[in-house]
Amino acid sequence: MLGHFVTNTVVVIVVLGIMIFIHELGHFTAAKSFGVRVLVFSLGFGKTLFHIKRGETDYRISALPFGGYVKMAGDDPSELREGDRGEFLSQSRWKRFIIVVMGPAMNVLLAIVILTGLYKFHYERPAFLEKPPAIGDLDPGSPAAQVNLQPGDLILRFGSQENPKWEDIEVKTLTSANEVIPLEYERNGARVKTSITPIAKGPDRVGYVGWEPMDQAVLGVVEPGLPASKAGLQPGDEIVGIDGQKVFYAPRIAFAIQNGNGKPVTFDVIRAGKEFQVTVQPTFSELMGEKRWRVGFGFHEEMVVRHLPWGQALTASLDFNARNCLTTFDVLGKILTRRMSPRSLSGPIGIAQLSGEAYRAGITELLFLVSFISLQLGIFNLLPIPVLDGGVILLLVVEGLMRRDLSLEVKERFVQVGIVFLLLLAAFCMYNDLIKTFRPY
Repeated sequence: MLGHFVTNTVVVIVVLGIMIFIHELGHFTAAKSFGVRVLVFSLGFGKTLFHIKRGETDYRISALPFGGYVKMAGDDPSELREGDRGEFLSQSRWKRFIIVVMGPAMNVLLAIVILTGLYKFHYERPAFLEKPPAIGDLDPGSPAAQVNLQPGDLILRFGSQENPKWEDIEVKTLTSANEVIPLEYERNGARVKTSITPIAKGPDRVGYVGWEPMDQAVLGVVEPGLPASKAGLQPGDEIVGIDGQKVFYAPRIAFAIQNGNGKPVTFDVIRAGKEFQVTVQPTFSELMGEKRWRVGFGFHEEMVVRHLPWGQALTASLDFNARNCLTTFDVLGKILTRRMSPRSLSGPIGIAQLSGEAYRAGITELLFLVSFISLQLGIFNLLPIPVLDGGVILLLVVEGLMRRDLSLEVKERFVQVGIVFLLLLAAFCMYNDLIKTFRPY
């Protein structure tokens, strides 16, 4: 547990450090290109831990790693200004707009570049995502079970989308708790129309319907000396049934073995195109420190790995980030209108936990997470909240429409409102993280 805490902390500091550096580099590069003097480039806030001065700029690493800033000459309207062309406020509004917007733009660009690189050199995803969205299993009593869906049903329409992919279905489900969603599916060649209402579930209180995708139960490992091996099962065998019931979802087999409490189980197996039956007597033994009924096999998770050409990789990255962007605004809108629980928001603790889990899962998962968080950071900074880049952009737009600068008093009140809002938001997200950590259900 302590090891995971340390890993999570180190990984999230590195991940956020990279994204903050890229963000501030955007401001820094744009400011320098317009001749604005950059006085401080800091990763983190608070007490300076290390600094080095090059030219007019003091480069710092500060104690609090969750943030950073670029201090430009003449960027504070309340401070005494010299009025020279090297000051931020001496620049035209369009130049100031570019300097401010380049921070979030660099975060969005980072998200696109990371995914493009992944798609180019290692485009990997579970095989079921490449197939039509067929249902493999249902949780008893779940919304999906209550509308009489069955394993093997093929989803043809979900909400307004015809022939959806599993990713589309998952996102729509997670963001639509307590909303009625039109549903059409195919069973035995017949098209059936109905609707389904996801319920709020889990620590994040996101939508849940209780179905799982169809996933072939192909054996990847058969342990020597255990019942499955003794019965003649081999890696590559596909289990298509258990005790006379068809199986469309590999984990359902493990559930059935445990629920059988040691009773012999009969598997319907396909090997080299031929189907046959094998009866296995489970044994009660220890696995990962816990005793349970076992037969001694593990399933192979089929993955699709591709190396896309640069053009296709960029297109796939743009498409993925565009869908994430739309989903983010959808979630924000639903939280503000109380159609989605604010418990779905995460703060530093939640981000640290996700970062640690992604790191332990492998570099591909970590890079996907970095890309996702970078996109979210870019979007968040563009929101019209005082203190954030979006707040500065809002003031520039208002002043541009008015054709004059707002008074110093108005700007100070605007900033004060933003500081209070961000402090409350940070406190709420921290509270959210703690609640989800210690009361996960």
